[in-house]
Amino acid sequence: MLYYLTDIWNSLISVFSSIQPIDWLDILFLAVILYWVIKLVRETRAEQLVKGVVLLAIVLFIVNQFDFKAMKVISETVVNVGITAFIVMFQPELRRALEKVGRSKVMKPMLLFDTAGPEDQDIEVRAIEQISLACEKLSRTAIGALIVIERETKLGEQIETGTIINAIPSEELFRNIFFPNTPMHDGAVIIRSGMIYAAGCFLPKPSKEELINKELGSRHRAAIGMSEVSDAVIIVVSEETGMISIAENGRLERGFDREKLREYLKRAMLPENSEQKKGKEKGKEKKKPGAAGNDSAGDAKGGDGK
Repeated sequence: MLYYLTDIWNSLISVFSSIQPIDWLDILFLAVILYWVIKLVRETRAEQLVKGVVLLAIVLFIVNQFDFKAMKVISETVVNVGITAFIVMFQPELRRALEKVGRSKVMKPMLLFDTAGPEDQDIEVRAIEQISLACEKLSRTAIGALIVIERETKLGEQIETGTIINAIPSEELFRNIFFPNTPMHDGAVIIRSGMIYAAGCFLPKPSKEELINKELGSRHRAAIGMSEVSDAVIIVVSEETGMISIAENGRLERGFDREKLREYLKRAMLPENSEQKKGKEKGKEKKKPGAAGNDSAGDAKGGDGK
């Protein structure tokens, strides 16, 4: 035993003495990758799997050091089968992790197309007004509603479960869709590019449904589940209390009225792009030399200010 420990110690000394600056950089990159992997799997089913993988690695190390032939064959077989089992069993977690990476700030400069223009913003503004008005009226009459506003993550899988409408948003149309006992009132409406794209859609369940407040109904649970796997903003109107709630990034915020809902949606759906900011800054600079009484108009933020 002492021989093996001495051999390990000598090997460690040999490794550290031969490390070059490029090796330290390599170690740094590896540490960052491990940090992000741990952050992605934290508080998911995969967290327990990671613990199992660490334990298996320790067992493999001991088996190799003491040359246990039977244990070595069994361990290697478990590892070979375990890789396939990991991909099959934890496919939802792997997919969710990759989607988070794709939605990260680092990946945003890699977007190939950015087609948002003034006309698109006008459509979004109209959608926000009609959604806010519809939710207020549905809340007053305690009619349940579930509205999903698609952003960067496309919701093709959920759209396929519903009925394509592709209609201009209006308060009357929302109320007709969610009116009790109509064919699509139990599903979700999906808003794409400021249009009611589909209705009667089914949403995924949350990853940790057992930890959600028992008082929340199926609509709230579906909203949380959808927000966990996408960057969508999901609005829920409770048919029991009429309360308006919003789910985003796996969290549910409750107690919205029409004005609060409108402002929240403006911040979420109408981010001010850099070109608009540059244009406003140039406009301010041009107005500075000839100080006029209308400067307040140039300083006013648009409705999409964040």
